[in-house]
Amino acid sequence: MGKTQLYSSGLELANFVVTLDIFHDAWTAIWSLYTEISQNEGPSSFVRFKVYELPNYTIIAFFTWPSSSKDSVQGGGGGNLVSSSTFKGSFPLFDFLCPRPKDPDNQKNKPKDDPSFSINETAFQLFKSIFGVLPKFEIDNSKQLIITGNSLGGSVATLFTLSLLEKFNFSKNKGPLCITFGSPLIGDENLQEAISKYAAWNSRFLHVVSDQDVVPRVLINGYQPFGTFLFCSKLGCSCFEDHQTILELLTATNSGTPENEDPNKVFESYGTFVKDLNRKVICKDTTDHESLIDWTTTPLRAGIITQLAAIGLVQSQQQENIVITKTEQGVKKMAFLNQQAFDPTRGLNDIKVYMAYLEQYKKVSKDERVGYYDRYKNKLDTSDIKVEEHMRRLTYYWEDMVDQAEKRPQTVGASLRTRSLFGGTNYRRMIEPLDIADYYKAGKQDYINQGRSKHYIILEQLLKETEKPSSGPNKLKKQNVASSLTEDSCFWAHVEEARISCQLLSSGESSDEKKDSAKKELIEFEKYVFDLMKNYAVSSEIFLPGSSFMKWWGEYREITGASYSSRLTNLLKNENNYEAYANGSLEFPLNFV
Repeated sequence: MGKTQLYSSGLELANFVVTLDIFHDAWTAIWSLYTEISQNEGPSSFVRFKVYELPNYTIIAFFTWPSSSKDSVQGGGGGNLVSSSTFKGSFPLFDFLCPRPKDPDNQKNKPKDDPSFSINETAFQLFKSIFGVLPKFEIDNSKQLIITGNSLGGSVATLFTLSLLEKFNFSKNKGPLCITFGSPLIGDENLQEAISKYAAWNSRFLHVVSDQDVVPRVLINGYQPFGTFLFCSKLGCSCFEDHQTILELLTATNSGTPENEDPNKVFESYGTFVKDLNRKVICKDTTDHESLIDWTTTPLRAGIITQLAAIGLVQSQQQENIVITKTEQGVKKMAFLNQQAFDPTRGLNDIKVYMAYLEQYKKVSKDERVGYYDRYKNKLDTSDIKVEEHMRRLTYYWEDMVDQAEKRPQTVGASLRTRSLFGGTNYRRMIEPLDIADYYKAGKQDYINQGRSKHYIILEQLLKETEKPSSGPNKLKKQNVASSLTEDSCFWAHVEEARISCQLLSSGESSDEKKDSAKKELIEFEKYVFDLMKNYAVSSEIFLPGSSFMKWWGEYREITGASYSSRLTNLLKNENNYEAYANGSLEFPLNFV
């Protein structure tokens, strides 16, 4: 089978973007705000914004005066970066963007000493100054949110978009789209890595850069770009995503605009670009680039030459080995990273080893008549410590897997459902009970509402979305109940809460109100357990003498007394039913009251 042929998609992306009315409408919103402010207020160093409601989308435009933006980024201190660690407590809006620590057991991915990132201080202060009065947008599938801005207003638009990213599940919702015109770079390498890690986040940003505009080119030292950059010249436009290529082109496409050039004229030039792009196809009638491409040129290189020629960078053979080669290397790297970014099956074989160890641990625990939940909770020997190490590796893998799937478009995130959901379900049912054991051993309560990890919740939701309704246990399910995992991975949390309710009823210090509430919760717990057993959905390990469930049963029987009768208690009073359930011969419904 032949090698997959690479090609550059920048040209196609550029043409696609400008054919949409959204591109024109974004600039129109900025220009309208500029016109309104220039008539009523005049030049200032503040950032202004306005919301425009259109039939298919909502636009929020941010505007800063071009001259003020230019002076701010070029002046003393204009390139200062402020670390997220300094505003974490007072302004924690971006905490979710901090680089996630690497797997501590993977020596190839050692964690960074500093998990923070840095943002341009001027842009951050502008954003912070108006954050309290910015509209709070609802997450709604029906209407797209477009965020746009010019110069430092574009930086504020970028920060506002970043602040919204955490709210969106990109497998289900439309995310915001940010379009900036002449915006300077906004942050350091850590911020770039945090955004670029997720394709759904990185694709939210389109930055338009004119060859006449010095502002996007000032903040380069210590800064890194993210998103897609649309480079424009009088000849045409082209798109690029690789951050190193973008840095190279920011320098190479500088037309050498004089320092005394009127910033307002540069600002107005973006309107000319937008108008021209709505009139013609990108890269057509720009230059005679066919002389630079021969029949041996690969599609990737030919596409790059076409794009660079469209912005006036390739006009001779001598330039090929400099600009084209560097750009080609960057595009290849980006293509490789995109291919490797999310593979739901990558690493599954490695983590199967850890799951196999836990299966063996579970078997040994059962042989000791304790059950793996309670053996782990009591942590009696070194094998329990080894389990903690395997748990950490497994949890890191599945947290990352769920995180990636959640922030991907639905068609990509669906891969988790079809290719890895079985493994994720087994992981959840095997590992979450051990997390529950640690939680309650620490003296905490209400695990389901207060302590449950988000990735467990998402894995459970994904299973429910793909699971067909069950009409009852089949023969195979009954036969395998002794070796099966309990289907509800929160079962032991319910057991622990039931034991807490028993303690409340036994305590002479509890109020009547608390006792009444505990009684109701215990009746609900009875129904919950009986329904699980009826469907053979709970492991027979719960009947092992050393299990927390049997401890609950002993406590509950003492509280309710011998005369108390219910479906579950009548079943539990007959110890022969434990073995019958374990071998799949206990029939339901039972003739219990």
